[in-house]
Amino acid sequence: MHVRTTSPAPCRSGDDTVTEAILLVGGKGTRLRPLTVHTPKPMVPAAGVPFLTHQLARAKAAGVERVVLATSYLAEVFEPYFGDGSSLGLSLEYVTERDPLGTGGALGNVASRLRSGPDDPVLVFNGDILTGLDIRALVATHTSSGADVSLHLTRVEDPRAFGLVPTDADGRVTAFLEKPQTPEEIVTDQINAGAYVFRRSVIDAIPLGRPVSVERETFPGLLAAGAHLQGMVDSTYWLDLGTPQAFVRGSADLVLGRAPSPAVPGRCGDRLILPTASVAADAKLTGGTVIGASAVIGAGARISGSAVLDGAVVEAGAVVSDSLIGAGARIGARTVVSGAVVGDGAVVGADNELRSGVRVWCGAVLPAGAVRFSSDL
Repeated sequence: MHVRTTSPAPCRSGDDTVTEAILLVGGKGTRLRPLTVHTPKPMVPAAGVPFLTHQLARAKAAGVERVVLATSYLAEVFEPYFGDGSSLGLSLEYVTERDPLGTGGALGNVASRLRSGPDDPVLVFNGDILTGLDIRALVATHTSSGADVSLHLTRVEDPRAFGLVPTDADGRVTAFLEKPQTPEEIVTDQINAGAYVFRRSVIDAIPLGRPVSVERETFPGLLAAGAHLQGMVDSTYWLDLGTPQAFVRGSADLVLGRAPSPAVPGRCGDRLILPTASVAADAKLTGGTVIGASAVIGAGARISGSAVLDGAVVEAGAVVSDSLIGAGARIGARTVVSGAVVGDGAVVGADNELRSGVRVWCGAVLPAGAVRFSSDL
């Protein structure tokens, strides 16, 4: 285990407060490629800043003072950006996994860096969830119920892609059911929403030196051992940003104000233009579109519900909707990009049409008029 530390900060615990948190930011973000080829998933910009900024800002607003970041993939990019956390009013510490350890293994790997007492609450976030969760309410539920672990649960219409978490009349978790497929298996619409409050001693007990899944091993094991796992249903905004389409939607929802965050660098509305961007007077930007620093938007371009990252160029008359245009990429004149992702530094020539899940790899070059529709270019 490789550890980098910043200046110490005391951790205090009150009845309904949590001052220390762990953010799990080590995943490779494979489903998000090509966005994550050069950038770890939590550092991909959402509403003008790295997504992780929104999570840290919300933790700070809930009273958290110190955050341990459990990093692995492209771990070297986090600390140069966030430093010691003082710009956000936090104290940050970085712990890097040499080999991927899973969600539970990552918690065990940072346990020795925590300063909370054995019975103190520790907040844990997955690094790819955008949520309006009332963090203070989750902590209050944890302390009032005397739970060993408390889980944020949310309700979804189709739970087959998720792990179900049924609870009794008092909110106590009764089972963990992985991705049911038949109607008989779907006993609840409550799913694990990826935010938790742990009793510190529970984190200390996670096995070290091997991969551990908190969802498949830690939680079922605790339940089988008679531990108290409490669920709190909070069905405010919730989105798993695991796919490019979801990430683009999450960024737009932050700009539109549908997803709450104190870290959006501007007023909520139809568009967010960072200060050094250049946008033609007759370009139309709608639907929570973000235009990154030094990006250039040409005359007559129409961009809706999309993120155009730093230094990208969208030429005259191009139409971009529900898409992400990577840093330094170029979209040619009159080209249509809909529901697609264009990787960093890619060039899409004039008069192309890319739709419905197309991914253009970083640095790829598509000549003018070459493509009407394809996938994974």
